[in-house]
Amino acid sequence: MTHESKLARGLGLGGSATVLAALLVAGPALASNDNSSASNDSGSQNSHLAVTESDFGKTPQGQEVKRYQLTNRNGMSVDIITFGARIQSIKVPDKDGNVADVALGFDNVEGYIHKNQYMGATIGRYANRIANGQFTLDGHTYNLPKNNGPNTLHGGPEGFQQQVWQAKEIHPHGTVGVEMTYLSPDGQMGFPGDLVTTVRYTLDNDNDLRIHYSAVSDKDTVINLTNHTYFNLEGAGSGSILNEVAMINADKYSPIDKTEIPLGSARAVKGTPFDFTTPHTFGERIHAKTTQLMRAEPKQGGYDHNWVLDTNGNLDALAARVTDPKSGRELEVYTTEPGVQVYTSNFIHGKYEGKGGKTYHHWSAFTMETQHYPDSPNHPSYPTTELKAGKKFTSTTIFKFLPE
Repeated sequence: MTHESKLARGLGLGGSATVLAALLVAGPALASNDNSSASNDSGSQNSHLAVTESDFGKTPQGQEVKRYQLTNRNGMSVDIITFGARIQSIKVPDKDGNVADVALGFDNVEGYIHKNQYMGATIGRYANRIANGQFTLDGHTYNLPKNNGPNTLHGGPEGFQQQVWQAKEIHPHGTVGVEMTYLSPDGQMGFPGDLVTTVRYTLDNDNDLRIHYSAVSDKDTVINLTNHTYFNLEGAGSGSILNEVAMINADKYSPIDKTEIPLGSARAVKGTPFDFTTPHTFGERIHAKTTQLMRAEPKQGGYDHNWVLDTNGNLDALAARVTDPKSGRELEVYTTEPGVQVYTSNFIHGKYEGKGGKTYHHWSAFTMETQHYPDSPNHPSYPTTELKAGKKFTSTTIFKFLPE
């Protein structure tokens, strides 16, 4: 049996199995630039890099969930679970070498099902919102389940974050990682086409956490993938992120209507609370009584908007940076995506008990959801999210943590 046939059988693919499986394993377009699958070597680049697998419980349906821990020589570790292909933990040292977990999350599968299904998750098929749960493609109108007022949010109620992904450890040169794969069948959550998606998480000794997405469909479809980790650089559960300092390389942002759908054209950030072209704390202007901040959080104000990046898809260009003055930890973001949705956890409200019994409060984290713009299928002027049948979708984001 060929490798493609084994892959197709494992994913449960139907008539399109041969084409999709062949494309999934074909060439660098569906893998990261460092796509070697060789085992660990004794070279200096792989020194102290390791991956370990363990059990993380079961879903209510009895599906086993695995956890993969990636570690490097600097004391950094990243835990990724197969439920939602999500980041469960990121532990990094501060300026004094003290290690803390900077990613919000839960100690068991039940927390991700019943408390907050998006924490750390791979979001798809379509990250962010689609207006009125509807879009038209190739002359056909597709109707999606509405799970956010009148809109569809993050792929619908049974999106990628609710699925158990297949996984295997990988050892690209100079890194260590895990590759996760999921088949979204034709019609799931209303989207057309059998879509095979692969997410590769890799960690190196420079504290770069690289997330590489790839996908292929047997029908024309739309796709928008992101990671939804909630970050607090002082440490998850340590308090608010209002004193953390952000810089976003974007001269424009996408204003939203009352249901958080983009109004159309982007607006200049200059002279608004959305101007992070120079560093500002999240809290400096979050209470400003502006329509846009109040639409993201009607009681106290908040951020939940798309910034139009000025990086032109250049993975070497800095897209965003957040620094925690107290710990000295810093997060740099690099991406091939045209936008980043920054969300200041406006609706946690202290109701979530997270890892280690810590309670997560209002404004206790931020996200850096690198992605295409919200509701792009209904905005022809936006960068397209259409994926043609048989074509390969790829996207890469790097979360770099300092100090190393």
